[in-house]
Amino acid sequence: MPERPLLLTGKCLCGAVEYQVEDAFEYAMNCHCSNCRRTTGSAFKPIAGIARERMRVLKGDEAVLVYGNPDEAHDVHCATCGSLVYSVVREGAYVHVPMGTLVDTPTIRPTAHIFVGSKAPWYDITDGLPQYREFPDG
Repeated sequence: MPERPLLLTGKCLCGAVEYQVEDAFEYAMNCHCSNCRRTTGSAFKPIAGIARERMRVLKGDEAVLVYGNPDEAHDVHCATCGSLVYSVVREGAYVHVPMGTLVDTPTIRPTAHIFVGSKAPWYDITDGLPQYREFPDG
């Protein structure tokens, strides 16, 4: 019988919204696009991607604020503290978990920088991870 992945917990700053996700992320990257920079107020957003059905909100369904089209790609924030909790992407099939919202430590680590074609000009990438102008194919 195959072993079930470990479950990780994540939450917003104030704790009103809490989620659980399997520690089975398919990819993790540092996104430098202008939308991620504005959403986080930072130079980039470390994201971990996983199929949407492998994540669930444990607490605070009533406390979420959806920014974007709820039937397509959108961000889910806590309506109380404003924290970005997760993003629904790839035609609704995946979620991107901002790695900073995880309470537990995932086994995956970012493996690349994406959307470096629009990165903040004041930020220099100093690690040796691959850099992609956009989202890599494959």
